[in-house]
Amino acid sequence: MKYSGFTIAFLLAMMMACNTSTKHKKEDNALADNNIPNIVTADIEEGIKANIAKKVEEGGGYFHMETEDKELRLQLVRVHTEYLSNLGPQRHFACVDLADINGDVYDVDFFLDGDPGNMTVTENTLHKLNGKPFYTWKQRKDKTWYRMPIQNASPDLLGVIEGEDQFEFTYEVTLPEIKEPGKIWIPIPQTDRFQNIEIVSIGTPEKHQILQDKGNDNAILYMELAPVHSGKKMEFVYNVKRLEKVPYEENASPTRYLNASLLMPVGDRFQLLADSIIGDKKNVGTIMQARALYDYVIDEMRYIKAGKYGTGDAVYACDALTGNCTEFHSLFISLARSAGIPSRFAVGASIPSDRDEGGIDGYHCWAEFFAEGKWWPVDISEANKYTALATYYFGRHPANRIEFTRGRDLIIEPSPTSGPINFLAYPVMEIGETMAFPQTFFSFRRKSSAISS
Repeated sequence: MKYSGFTIAFLLAMMMACNTSTKHKKEDNALADNNIPNIVTADIEEGIKANIAKKVEEGGGYFHMETEDKELRLQLVRVHTEYLSNLGPQRHFACVDLADINGDVYDVDFFLDGDPGNMTVTENTLHKLNGKPFYTWKQRKDKTWYRMPIQNASPDLLGVIEGEDQFEFTYEVTLPEIKEPGKIWIPIPQTDRFQNIEIVSIGTPEKHQILQDKGNDNAILYMELAPVHSGKKMEFVYNVKRLEKVPYEENASPTRYLNASLLMPVGDRFQLLADSIIGDKKNVGTIMQARALYDYVIDEMRYIKAGKYGTGDAVYACDALTGNCTEFHSLFISLARSAGIPSRFAVGASIPSDRDEGGIDGYHCWAEFFAEGKWWPVDISEANKYTALATYYFGRHPANRIEFTRGRDLIIEPSPTSGPINFLAYPVMEIGETMAFPQTFFSFRRKSSAISS
């Protein structure tokens, strides 16, 4: 089909921008023919939602689409309102995210014909799978446009390794000067369905014990220290085989993840804010509500390591709208729990994808929410940095990472004098009853041929 040069140029820009860092809304095209109703983006949004709702009703609760090898059963996640477009008289475009029952998120392009209140979908195509495009748009010499398949498209240039990764991970701790008896608590990563941890060595200057945080299934090394240990180095080496994390089922009830934590309150201001963000999505699926909260945190927060960052204080995050990964995910969890969506916190380290060995720039944390019988991984601070991957990080964690611990307010015995541990990435250390901060350094060495996409 041929369009005018202006319309085609606009369509290309809009297609290429869908789900990228561009956030400027497009103005509605004015129609030259006064006899044709003026279409605004709200009309197109209503039209695509009505068409999807009708197909969901006809499909027994799902929007059905077929690929070459399977049938998809999809639910609406969000309409990209920033890319709704009027292409000409009675011709419109919408870009929509739909989640499959297995946890994949598809970006689907829709073309519609018709007037306000009476629009019909004439074409739909799968544009992206978990943020990875199937095609792009190219222009012919006659100025018409066509879809160009993208072979082996991958987001690995933005730090994501899909499928599987294998590496040796080293966690080093150098103790400070110790003038009186001290204690230290250090996370020990555990094997689960997405990571296999083999302990290569644990080097400590004194006998230690492994404590169990039964509330969160964490293992924590505990050791008592004396002045003779001043300046000593502790080294923990692990062989790690990590799988890309996708939505998954779990037998345990998720309801306890609706409760408040010390620095992640539930209700009150977070209830009001969550309600205003979710708005009319209150009566639709939980995934769509969670996506609204996810997008809010991406859009409103700035990744800045200043002020009270790194504590995971949701009140601070809500006020300052800045922080690192801890603030991003603490705010999301407080909002989600206040909206009745179980959510939880975990922390570990991201492994660089662009090299195969060397140091790592500190810890990283992330979150999960529960919807449609599954836990959905999210990484909102990374989506904020690389908005081209915002769809990927809604339901995925890449393979190039290691998880140390999960949960907040960790309770163990013996415990620090200060009480429950906020979260455990770097060691918690006390000299007497005073907090101390040992030097901590992470490094890795990737196994050969480990990367899989």
